[in-house]
Amino acid sequence: MLESREGGRVLEVRVRHEVIRIEPWGRDGLRVRVGRHGVVDDVPGALLTPRERPDVDVLIERDHGRIVNGALAAVVELVPTDTGLVPVLAFRRGDTGAELLGERRAHFWWPGPRSFFEHGGGYGRLEQRFHAYEDEKLFGLGQHTHGRLDQKGLVLDLVQRNGEVSIPFLVSSRGYGLLWNTPGVGRVELAENGTRWVADSARGIDYWVTAGDGPAEIMERYAEATGHPPMLPEWASGFWQSKLRYRDQEELLSVAREHKRRGLPMSVIVTDFFHWTHLGDWRFDPAEWPDPDGMVRELEELGIRLMVSIWPSVSPLSENFPEMRDNGLLVDTERGVPVHAPWHDKGFGTAMPVAFYDPTNPRARDFVWERVKRNYYDKGIRAFWLDACEPELQPGHPHNLSFHAGPGSEVANVYPREGARAFHEGSRAAGDDEVVLLCRSAWAGSQRYGAALWSGDIPATWDSLRAQVRAGLNVALSGIPWWTTDIGGFHGGDPDSPEYRELVVRWFQYGAFCPLFRLHGVREPRMPFGPDMTGGPNEVWSYGDEALELIGETLWLRERLRPYLSEQMRVAHESGVPPMRPLFVDFPADERAWLVEDGFLLGPDLLVAPVLHAGHRAREVYLPAGAVWTDAWTGQRHTGGAVVTVDAPLGRIPAFLRDDAEVPVRG
Repeated sequence: MLESREGGRVLEVRVRHEVIRIEPWGRDGLRVRVGRHGVVDDVPGALLTPRERPDVDVLIERDHGRIVNGALAAVVELVPTDTGLVPVLAFRRGDTGAELLGERRAHFWWPGPRSFFEHGGGYGRLEQRFHAYEDEKLFGLGQHTHGRLDQKGLVLDLVQRNGEVSIPFLVSSRGYGLLWNTPGVGRVELAENGTRWVADSARGIDYWVTAGDGPAEIMERYAEATGHPPMLPEWASGFWQSKLRYRDQEELLSVAREHKRRGLPMSVIVTDFFHWTHLGDWRFDPAEWPDPDGMVRELEELGIRLMVSIWPSVSPLSENFPEMRDNGLLVDTERGVPVHAPWHDKGFGTAMPVAFYDPTNPRARDFVWERVKRNYYDKGIRAFWLDACEPELQPGHPHNLSFHAGPGSEVANVYPREGARAFHEGSRAAGDDEVVLLCRSAWAGSQRYGAALWSGDIPATWDSLRAQVRAGLNVALSGIPWWTTDIGGFHGGDPDSPEYRELVVRWFQYGAFCPLFRLHGVREPRMPFGPDMTGGPNEVWSYGDEALELIGETLWLRERLRPYLSEQMRVAHESGVPPMRPLFVDFPADERAWLVEDGFLLGPDLLVAPVLHAGHRAREVYLPAGAVWTDAWTGQRHTGGAVVTVDAPLGRIPAFLRDDAEVPVRG
C-alpha cells in the first residue's frame, strides 16, 4: 500500500482504487496528485518541470510513510476505520517536525479527507479537506472585491469573472504556501472548522505545497515552481493615459499633444475597444484610424507608446470567423450553439451573439498572433490590452464550454493565462522581450507570460478605493507583480463634482505607488453601450485647476520613483518577491504587521499609507518594529513598533523611509 518509486524519490500510496502520488517539486516543495486507479497528467496546470533535482528522503514503515524535500516533509498515516484503511497526510517542517498543514477527515466513518462523487466517464465532484488552525491567516488567492486582506473565514468561487480573478495560490501565516494546481471551476472554503477545496467536475486532485522561513521565501519558491515574471520594460513604469474610448486617431493625438504642451509626463496612451472594423478582425478601422503607422511615429517622437485593446471575441461579421470556425479555432460548447456573449458590433443595429477564440489550442494562438503581428506589432505597437479575457461569458456558464484542452468544468480558469501566452510567445519568436500585456484576468503562472493585471470594472467610490488596497496586496501574494487599478474607478464619476475630484486626487496618490500607474474610466455623462460610445472627459485637466495642480505634482512624484521602482521590478523578475507587498512580508516576526490592511511596502525601503476616506487630512499609520522610519515629507524620525498620527493634507500621501533609505519621494 505504501511504496517508494523512481529510485526512492517518490512516495506512492494505494488503498483500494485510490492512488496518491507525492513527489518533490522544486526546492522545499512537494506535489500531491490523487486519482482513481492512477493519477491524471494531461490537465494544463501551472507547475513547470523543476530545473533542480534536490536530495529527497523517503522512509516507509508498516503503516506510515514519510518524504522530505528540504524544509518540507509529508507524512502519510494509514488510519483504520470501520470502512477500512484511510490514508491521511500531514505536512511538517523538515527540520523541526512542526505541523504546517494536515488533512482533516470529514467524518469518523466516511468520507475521509478526500472524496470523489461520480458524474460518469471518469469525472466527478472532488473535495479535499484540511484542518483549520485558530491562529492562521490566509492571503493571496487572486483578486477579489470583498475588501479583505486576510481571507480566513471566506468562501471563494474558483471561477473567472470581471474583477474576480481566480489564482488558487495561498500564503499562510503558518509558514507554507499551497497551490491548487487545477484550472477547473469550483470553490475554496476557508472556514473556522476546516478548509475545503472543491472541483465541480474533474478526474483527479493536484496540489503543490512549499515551506519557507517567511512569506518572501515562499514567494521565491512559488516563482521557481510556476515561472518568474520577465523584466518590466522601463517605459512601462511611467504614467498611462486612458478613457473609455478615444473615437478616432485625431482625438487621441490631440490628447497626447496637449499633455506634452502642458509639460506633463506620459508614457502610454490607449486605443480602446471599437477601434476595429469588426470584433475579431484585430485591425484598425481605416475610417477612424487612417494612418496607424504615422500615429505611432508621432507618439514615439513625443516619448509615448501606444497600447491597443485586444478582445478574444469573434463576431460572425468578422473576416476571420469562417476560417476560425471551420478549423476548430473557436471555443465550442457542450450543448447548444457555440456562441458565448451578446455584442453590439459595428455594422449591425442590435446586439448579436459572438464566439471566443480558443487559446488552449496552439493553432488558435498562432492564428491570432499572426493577425495581431501584421496589424499592430509590425506597426511598432508593443503594449496590448487583453480586455474581457476571463472570457466575459453572458450568461456565465463555464461548464458548458468545450476547449481544445478539455471540458470547461475542468480547464476553464486557464483561459486568460493561455491568452497571454499567445502574445508572449509570439513576441519572443519575433525577437522581442519588451511586450507588455494588460489583462483583466489571470491564473496561476500568468506572470511568466508578462501578464499585468488590473482590477477590472470597479465602482468610482471610496469603498472601492479601500478595497483596491487589499486586492492589490493579495494579487502580489498570488505571484503577479505587475498590477494596477483604474484611477478614479471605472463605473461613474462626475468630473465637475468637488467630492469626486477629491477622490480622484487621492486615488492618483495611491496609484503613484502601485506597480503600474494608469488613469481610466467611463465618466459622466455616460452613453448607451455600442460603437458610438466614448465616455465623459477623463484627462488630468478634466477635474479643474486645483485638482490638476495636485495631480501634476503626483505625476512628477511618480517620475522620481521610477528608478527605485525599476530596481524593485528587477528583484521581482529575479526572485519572485513582488514590489508592492504587505508589511508582514518584510517583518514576519512583528505580529502587528500581519494585521495592517490599509498600508503597504513598495520595495524594502518605502512604506505607503494612502488616505482612504473623504475629508480626512490626517491618519494613523503603523510602523513595523525592527526599523527606524523617517517621514518622507517632514523628515521626522520614528522608532518602529508604534502607531503614529501624521498630517495628510490634500496634496500629500503619508510615506515613510526605512532606516535612512534614500528614495526621492519629496522633490
